[in-house]
Formats: sequence, structure tokens, C-alpha cells
Amino acid sequence: MKISIFSAFYPFRGGIAQFNARLFRELEKEHDVKAFTFKKQYPNFLFPGTTQYVDDNDDSDNIPAKRIVSTFNPFTYLSASRVVKKSQPDLFIANFWMSFFGVFLGLFSNRLNKNSTSIAIIHNLIPHEPRFFDKWLIRYFLKKYDGFVVMSDAVRNDLIQFNPNAKFIQMNHPWYDHFGKKLDRSLACQQLGIDESKKNLLFFGLIRDYKGLDILIDAFDLLDDSYQLIIVGEVYSKLDYYEQKINDSNKKGQLLFINQYVKDKDVNLYFSAADLCILPYRTATQSGITATSFHFDVPIVATNVGGFKSQIEEPGLGIVVDSPNAELLQYGIKKYFDLNLKEEFVHAIHVEKSKNTWDLYAEKLISFSQELSK
Repeated sequence: MKISIFSAFYPFRGGIAQFNARLFRELEKEHDVKAFTFKKQYPNFLFPGTTQYVDDNDDSDNIPAKRIVSTFNPFTYLSASRVVKKSQPDLFIANFWMSFFGVFLGLFSNRLNKNSTSIAIIHNLIPHEPRFFDKWLIRYFLKKYDGFVVMSDAVRNDLIQFNPNAKFIQMNHPWYDHFGKKLDRSLACQQLGIDESKKNLLFFGLIRDYKGLDILIDAFDLLDDSYQLIIVGEVYSKLDYYEQKINDSNKKGQLLFINQYVKDKDVNLYFSAADLCILPYRTATQSGITATSFHFDVPIVATNVGGFKSQIEEPGLGIVVDSPNAELLQYGIKKYFDLNLKEEFVHAIHVEKSKNTWDLYAEKLISFSQELSK
């Protein structure tokens, strides 16, 4: 099958680029796959981080993606759609996570040959930080695709709300397997310069307000001195606010804050040191952090938002507390350690690994596309 994929790819960094690099590598084992990506993804003055791109020392997968469109330059939309059409795919796969991508993604699908099938993988349908134009752009985008892939109950429900007749398949986010092997815990703690005798809580990933890091810091203050908190990720919102929260913490001496984007080759260091990964999110759909944490056999305590309950608690991979609340989060963390749940959860993680592989995800995606083309 000839497949074309549009997404963030190298040289862009972040979870969407990592997701699609791994999908590309799986699909190319049996298909002729072409990748397309942005010339420019966001204007620099709108981008909240230090850079949109991987640096020269990162070992991100260099997918040979053709750079065809600038999101903020409509003059590139038609030329980019011609490039996608010229690739003559049997299957076109788009990735959707920002409403303002809907215009050119809709155009890409609309201009395909009639015998092409178009599928959109929806990472988020409704943005975590909504804007007044979102609904119009989402409705336009949804009209242009034959089918959709969703990876959580939350996104499925959003899709049905916008388009009750949408054809879709729901599949869990596959678990990442490209971040290397788990290191010895003691060695990882030594490299980080932290006390290996403590119970290590990990908050990992880009820091935005909706991810609830402030809630976690408040919960950490309620715990006893046997815990330490590792916060790793570049701040994409109010740095001063989080620095003040950390400085005001009564346990700031047991808190390690690394405000930087983590290169792929360094991810295993933090998860190898962690005993428990914490997702204190205020809102969510699904998270690539779960796919990373479970790869390293690290259970999760999360809030009951998005698809976390079905993805974490129901298969027995961690604890989900009722709401994004510091007291509840503290209770969930203590419950994990007080009841010695590690062995039970890690066993469940091992059982679930075979169900969340990239080869199964790609196989189901292809089968879905074939059903749509009938």
C-alpha cells in the first residue's frame, strides 16, 4: 500500500513527532510510506518554549519528511496540498491536535484522488486551552475525512458530539519502546545526585497549566520526609509561578527541578530512578507519558480526567483519584506505598505490554482503512 503521513516529524521535537516517527517505522516494514511535515509549525513569537526543533546532539529518529506547509502562511496551503496529492497515496494519514491546523488538513484530504482513503489520528479534538474559532475549524476538518482514530474515551465522546455519524476506531496509545533500557535504580539516582533511599515521585513532560504541577507540589508538601519529587520538563507557561511554588514548598530540599526539554537518549535516566509517575492533570485526553512510564515498568497515580481511568486504573496499572485535588493526590500516593502495590501493578504492566505494541496498532490502522475503502 502507498501511504502518506502528515504530522510533526524531525526536525521538530515533542510527543507528536515521537509518536509518528515510531508509527512511520512500523508502517514502512510492509508499505511504501512517505512523510510530510511543516516548514514552520508555529510563529516563534507564539511558541512558549526555547525552540521547536531538536538540537544537533539529540538522537531523535531522522524521518525523511518533506517540509511542505507553514501554518501561519495560507499561501503555502495550496502548494502543500498539491504535493500530498502528487504522492498518490492509497491511504493518507493526518494528525490533528490543534484546531487551526484544520484548514490545511481539510484541504489536503479534499484534494486527494477519489480512490484515496483519508484517516485522521486525533490526539486532541478540543484544545486544552480553547479559543473562539475552535468549533468552526473542527467541524470543517471533520467533514473532510473518511475515518478517524481516537485513543481515549474522552476524544471518542468529543468526536461523537461533533459528528454522531463519524466512522472511527478506538485504540490505546501504543507504549513507547525506543527510549532504551531501564537502568539500575541506584545508578540512576547517583547520576541525578538524589538520595536513593527515598521514595521517588516523577513528574515528566512539558509543563503547562492544565497539567497541574502546582497541585502536585501542594500534595508533596502533605507527604512525610520519606519522599522526594523529581520534576523534569520545560515550562511552557508561567516559570516565575512554578519557581515560587517550589521555593515556598516546605520540602524544597527534597525536590529536584530540571527545567529543560529531555533528549530521547536521557529519558531512561529519569524513569529508571522513579518509583511512581504522577499525572496531576486538570484536563487530558490521553498522554504519551503513560506510554513511556509503562515501558519502564513504572506505575502511575493520576487524576480522573480524560481516558486515565480506563487506561490506568481499570487494567490495574496504577491509581486514579477522583479529581485534581492535592489531598486526594497525596492519599493516592500514600496508598500505593502503604499497601505495597508495586509488585501487583508491575505484573499487570507486563501482561498489558503485549496488547499495546506498535505492530498491533499499525495492523489495526491498516485494517480500518481497508474497511473504509470498501
